[in-house]
Amino acid sequence: MQNGKKQYTTIIFDLGAVLIDWNPRYLYNKIFATPAETEHFLGHICTADWNEEQDAGRTLQEATELLVEQHPSYEAQIRAYYGRWKEMLGGPIPESVAILQQLKDSQRYKLYALTNWSSETFPIALVSYPFLQWFDGILVSGREKMRKPQACFYELLLDRYGVNAAEALFIDDNLRNVTAAEACGIESHHFTSPAGLRQILAEKSLLS
Repeated sequence: MQNGKKQYTTIIFDLGAVLIDWNPRYLYNKIFATPAETEHFLGHICTADWNEEQDAGRTLQEATELLVEQHPSYEAQIRAYYGRWKEMLGGPIPESVAILQQLKDSQRYKLYALTNWSSETFPIALVSYPFLQWFDGILVSGREKMRKPQACFYELLLDRYGVNAAEALFIDDNLRNVTAAEACGIESHHFTSPAGLRQILAEKSLLS
């Protein structure tokens, strides 16, 4: 604490829906005739729980074949999930990237990313988004074979990069992941918009 304010040395970002706009609906709204069909498919076939297993290290091929066997009538749509995965990327979230750049330019903080992402698709993001090179380190769940909200994933980042949890701020759009980070002693912000993030950072004197 200095002048009654907490001192921050480290800011940890989630990537998807914070800095990068990713949504499988961008693809499946082109494949299916109606939004209702898209929602049924994503809610019952290629579900979030299924996708998280790839984030945790399961191969894309194994995941795809598993669902094709379970739902053969949807084979073409299932294979499109990773066959046309790039079409799920909506691009960077400009206002959030501007915040990241301002933090980087200040040279006051170490910047890390902690992301649930398949190791097989993450290289596409690295090529597509040059701002990912601004981070001092990135932990990708698919590479580490662990994912948020598992405590071991947060602890791995703290240990690998020598981060003091008491001096860090974690930013994630998933409240489940925010709660898990706080349980590991990392102060966290539930991201809902770039404007909200900028306001919080300004209140904490992390941004002017």
